[in-house]
Amino acid sequence: MASSRAHQLYRRCSDREGGLPRGSGGRHRTAARRGPRPPAPTPADHALRELMVLSRALFDTPDEGEILRLAMDHIAAAGPYSAEAGYLKVDGDLVPSPRNGQIHALAVNRRVRELAGQDGPVTVPGRPWGRALGLRGLERLHGYLVVTSRSRPTEADRSLLATLVRHTAAALSVAFAHRRQREDALELHRLREERTALQGQLISVVAELGYQRDVHALMADVAASGGGEEAITRALHGLTGLPALVEDRFGRLRSWTGPSRPDPYPEPDPVRQDEMLHAVAREVGPVRIKDRLITLVRPHGEILGVLALVDARDEADEHTVLALEHAATSLAPELAHLRNLAEVELRLHRELVDDLLAGTDEASAYARSEAVGHDLHRSHYVVVVQWSNRTADDSFAQTVGRAASAVGIRSLLTRRSDHVVLIADDRPHARALYEALARETGTRSGTIGVSAPCDSLDDIPHRYQEAQRALEVRRHSREHYGTTFFDELGLYRILGPGNDYRELETFVHEWLGQLIDYDSRHHAAMVETLSRYFDCGGNYDETAESLAIHRSTLRYRLQRIRDISGNDLANVEDRLNLQVATRVWKIVLGGHG
Repeated sequence: MASSRAHQLYRRCSDREGGLPRGSGGRHRTAARRGPRPPAPTPADHALRELMVLSRALFDTPDEGEILRLAMDHIAAAGPYSAEAGYLKVDGDLVPSPRNGQIHALAVNRRVRELAGQDGPVTVPGRPWGRALGLRGLERLHGYLVVTSRSRPTEADRSLLATLVRHTAAALSVAFAHRRQREDALELHRLREERTALQGQLISVVAELGYQRDVHALMADVAASGGGEEAITRALHGLTGLPALVEDRFGRLRSWTGPSRPDPYPEPDPVRQDEMLHAVAREVGPVRIKDRLITLVRPHGEILGVLALVDARDEADEHTVLALEHAATSLAPELAHLRNLAEVELRLHRELVDDLLAGTDEASAYARSEAVGHDLHRSHYVVVVQWSNRTADDSFAQTVGRAASAVGIRSLLTRRSDHVVLIADDRPHARALYEALARETGTRSGTIGVSAPCDSLDDIPHRYQEAQRALEVRRHSREHYGTTFFDELGLYRILGPGNDYRELETFVHEWLGQLIDYDSRHHAAMVETLSRYFDCGGNYDETAESLAIHRSTLRYRLQRIRDISGNDLANVEDRLNLQVATRVWKIVLGGHG
């Protein structure tokens, strides 16, 4: 299409410069009658006019390839020439024109490249004269025009050819200059856009770094001020506009800043809390759970608490996440410090309680209790706690201490191999401590024994035995789980540690010896059947159900018990002694012969 436009342009210019206008014949004849006729134009004049028209067409064409093709198509305007080939220099290489002939292309290409930018002869079979002419601008070579002739050109023909080559080269210089200008303009525009984008990114990065620096500085100042969890949640709420809260690892609220605080705060479910902690721990960074954005506070990998934002409308952006992460980083040392204090306090409590349970000097005990903030001058109770699904480690000891504090019990605490011991400054409520621990642990399979009141530090070791006895009685009763007070045991107060085991064993052997021997020889359960029968108050149906046997089987066993032992269950004295013996056998001897 570009070539067609160039040809049309060339024809319009030729019409303006060359031929006569249509319809001018009469005027010409009239002019001839008026004066002498001008001389007819020579071939040289015609060639010059043709070159002038071609020159205008070349300079009006913006495309370098079109300029080269136009020059090749009209090379005959300069003389008896043919355009054998044309080349443009692009990125340092000579690119052949699509108009180049294919017959002698390889030889011509090789010869043009051998000239290395200089003009020189080119040999083409059947052409006595051939020349490769460089199309040079002021600064560089733009290409080549390879011209051949069937006869040797005259001096005038050579001059016209040189003129055409110079005009073509000049037109190429203008076209290349225009192209460079366009490319430079596009590059300048691209660079300006890139600079604008980079400036925007730089502004954004600077703003982001400034925000990060401000958030970090604010949280560091808050942590250094000693304001604790409340100060951190206040700062986080101020930065994000969202309610901020801290929970301990068990899901209990420690701090809340902002509107819409639940009242009362929902009681956590231990199983769901553990599932949530594991889900958040598996991810990197804050995690959205329902309407909350949650991150864990866990220095050195240990989860000490949960920091969260309430984001019911899902408005949190990257700045909110950044503020939450920095707040968690600032909160970690605070919770770690509190944890360390709690561990130190627990260790001091434990050492003091261990000494009290073993018996210690009163003056030293009073001084040490004052140092840990506990008043031992008041009447105290020894409380023993055992939970079937929890080992008595530090974690469970802390759980017991937290539950005791929650129900208003001030206490000193230690732990043994299978239970936790509290020295409490008041008599525990019959169910409050048990229910609190059931919520904390997520199970009701626990037993609590409480001693009689202790008015002297010297009595604490004995009261500890009473609490253990109360716990053992509860564990071996029909209802294994719950709280038992020693001063409510009645007859069972004598059945436990601290009494004369030999007398108790003699008593058991006297009343149950034959049944124990029978069970041992026949792998039977006569003593256990009798114990359950008494525990169920002599109710056949309940006893059979608790033993998972049929009622008729129970009747058979009770009759066998009468026959083997020689005792009458209907006799009040026999019945009382047998019942006491079964309790001693179960509680003191642990159900063994």
